[in-house]
Amino acid sequence: MTAPAAERIDTSHQGHPQRWLILGVICLAQLVVLLDNTVLNVAIPSLTSELHASTADVQWMINAYSLVQAGLLLTAGSSADRYGRKKMLMVGLALFGVGSLVAGLAESSGQLIAARAGMGVGGALLLTTTLAVVVQIFDETERVKAIGIWSTVASLGFAAGPLFGGFVLDHFWWGAIFLINIPVALLGLVAVARLVPESKVAQGDRPDLLGALLSTIGMTAAVFAIISGPEHGWGSGRVLLTAFLGIAVLAGFVLWELHIPNPMLDMHFFRNQKFVGAVAGAILVAFGMTGSLFLLTQHLQFVLGYGPLEAGLRTAPMALTVVALNLTGVGARTVRKFGTPAVIAAGMSCLAAGLVAIAVLGGRDGGYGGMLFGLIVMGAGVALAMPAMANAIMSAIPPEKAGVGAGVNGTLAEFGNGLGVAVLGAVLNARFAALVPAAVGAASLPAALAAADGPAAREQIKDAFAAGLETSQLVGAVAVLAGGLLAALLLRRAERMEAAGKPAAEEPEADASQAGDRAESTGPAA
Repeated sequence: MTAPAAERIDTSHQGHPQRWLILGVICLAQLVVLLDNTVLNVAIPSLTSELHASTADVQWMINAYSLVQAGLLLTAGSSADRYGRKKMLMVGLALFGVGSLVAGLAESSGQLIAARAGMGVGGALLLTTTLAVVVQIFDETERVKAIGIWSTVASLGFAAGPLFGGFVLDHFWWGAIFLINIPVALLGLVAVARLVPESKVAQGDRPDLLGALLSTIGMTAAVFAIISGPEHGWGSGRVLLTAFLGIAVLAGFVLWELHIPNPMLDMHFFRNQKFVGAVAGAILVAFGMTGSLFLLTQHLQFVLGYGPLEAGLRTAPMALTVVALNLTGVGARTVRKFGTPAVIAAGMSCLAAGLVAIAVLGGRDGGYGGMLFGLIVMGAGVALAMPAMANAIMSAIPPEKAGVGAGVNGTLAEFGNGLGVAVLGAVLNARFAALVPAAVGAASLPAALAAADGPAAREQIKDAFAAGLETSQLVGAVAVLAGGLLAALLLRRAERMEAAGKPAAEEPEADASQAGDRAESTGPAA
């Protein structure tokens, strides 16, 4: 089906005429989704007392949202491509709004957990369709800048969640942190209906229902294992069983996608060095950023003695640096001038250098000054690397698969987030256990301090924890730097092959031109 001539807009040179207004609308919708990833952490004391929530209840309140969201990202992206990105964006806003209403009025732990799961479904649709719409409405000359702003919102949402939650809880009851989402969802629905153009792939292919089921189960199990590992132990039956289930189902998903004519995720993308390089980098940016923030909040509270809100404020410079650099277009201009591989290498090097600075200069003796320098350097690295890699992933995937590309990008971020917390947390715990006095025990810093015999023993325990933090930050720096250089190398090789007239990868079996012919749009094509 072809769109009526009146609805066609020539965007070959300038993109959609209202593209910046549309970007503002979808970034606002994305912001509330990302805030809800971290906003609930500060409400734990209120939930425990008012809903009589157990520790397990609180864990499920937090994890139900991220688990459902992570498990559905690929399926949500594929659905957006097939049934319409605008339509799925509106469905996501509606589900997120309804889930927020139920969560804000919940009277029991079970109701809140179910509402958070429903919000996760809406969040998965929103995260994939927002990036797909960005690719749809911006041409190549402005796309990197637009993705930079989109990425800025991701960083801002992640960092601002605890601050926003703390402010709301100082003035209102805990349900207000959810009810405030409702006017944003309503505003988004009206704006999307009026402004965002529809785009989708024609309905000729059968939907890959089994692929959607396998990806959802496999991703949910894998992310659950990563989330549960630090708490229950990596050798526990729960973690090993869910990890095995996730790996097995995801392996089945890959085999299924390789043997059907119309897969949800074309595995031939992984033969493209540009795609693989961007994938490796995207995982490690999320790994370094999330893992380091996980460690920083502990460092600020347990080692430097700040309260929760004070600690949250002192991590803000990294997010503010990302916002400042991306909103001024520094990242986009740098990509145009030096190329994607060089910018990714520079960004990942800055991220690694920031981690080293925090470890060396921001230790117990260095205070907050050294940590502030490291946070600003890390923010500069994220501002350079994250938009460049998101753009590389999306440019390596055909425009008619933009939703799937956004799903891949979101899935990689979830994996990187979980791995950052899990790996760097494990390094911290191992180093702490090796240094703390054996008579005290090393289950956790608070437990070790409570069992310490006298001020001297407590100081020794704090020094051991600070040393563990330093080691884990250095390990993270090495991983981020190695991943960044690998991603840049693969992207550079892919660009050289393209410049020499050689394909960067084997083409998928379906002719690319046929895939393009199947794309149907009532709005501008990217």
